Amino acid sequence: MSKGFALITGASSGIGLELAKLCAAGGYGLILVARSADRLAELAGSLAKAHGIEARVLAADLAGRDAPDSVFQQARRETVEILINNAGFGLRGRFAETDWSAEERLIQVNITALVRLTKLFLPEMLGRGSGRILNVASTAAFVPGPLMAMYYASKAFVLSFSEAVANEVAGTGVTVTVLCPGPTRTGFSAAAGISDSSLFKKGASMEAAEVARIGYQAMMAGKTEVVAGARNRWMMRGARLVPRSILAAVTRRLNSSA
Repeated sequence: MSKGFALITGASSGIGLELAKLCAAGGYGLILVARSADRLAELAGSLAKAHGIEARVLAADLAGRDAPDSVFQQARRETVEILINNAGFGLRGRFAETDWSAEERLIQVNITALVRLTKLFLPEMLGRGSGRILNVASTAAFVPGPLMAMYYASKAFVLSFSEAVANEVAGTGVTVTVLCPGPTRTGFSAAAGISDSSLFKKGASMEAAEVARIGYQAMMAGKTEVVAGARNRWMMRGARLVPRSILAAVTRRLNSSA
C-alpha cells in the first residue's frame, strides 16, 4: 500500500533522480516533475516496476510563470505527503554582464516556483496534520558568491525561507527540511558553465546518491537543516567566523577558472 505520494521537481537526473529512488523504496508513490517527459517516463516505469508503487509524470518547465499552479492542479487529486523542491540551476559570469532573461529564469525556478509550490501544498498538509517538505539549497547559501551572484543569493533565500517556515509549522505534524549540498557530481556544473572552476576542478565533490541519502534521512527525521558531508559541515561552521569580505574573495577565486 502506498503511503501517499512524493512530488519531486527536477527529478530526471542528479540529486532529484536519487531522491525519487529513495522515496519509491520507502513505499511512496511518485509524481515526477521535470522538462524531459521521455526521461521521466522511463524513470517512472522502472521505479514503479521495481518497488510496486504508482509513478506519474508531469512534464513542466518551472521557469514558466503558471507552471507551479499547473503542477499543483494536476497533482492535488493525490495525497502528496512529501514535496521535494529540487529543481534549480546556476549561472556564471559578472552580474553586470550576464543575460537578464537567464537571471529571470533562475529567479523563477530557484525561488519563485519553490515558494509557490510550498504555498500551494502546505495548507493541505497542515489540514491533514501530516506532510514533509524538502527544499534543496546549497552550501552556497552561507557565503556571498562573486561570479555567480544570483545563484548564491537564490540559495541563501531558500535556506532562510525554509528555516522560517519550519519554525512556523513546528508541532503541527508537518516538517520542513533544507538540504545544503556542496559540489556534487551531477550535470549542474556543466549546465552552469563552471566545470572548469577551481571549485569543481580542485575541490572534493560528492556523489548525488550520497547527497540524496543524507537529505532523505534528514527529512524523514524531521530535521530543519542538513549540510551534506562532514567536510562541508566543518567548512560552513568555519565560514560563520570569517568576515564576509574575505568569504567573498575566497569564493570568487573558487568560481574562477582553475
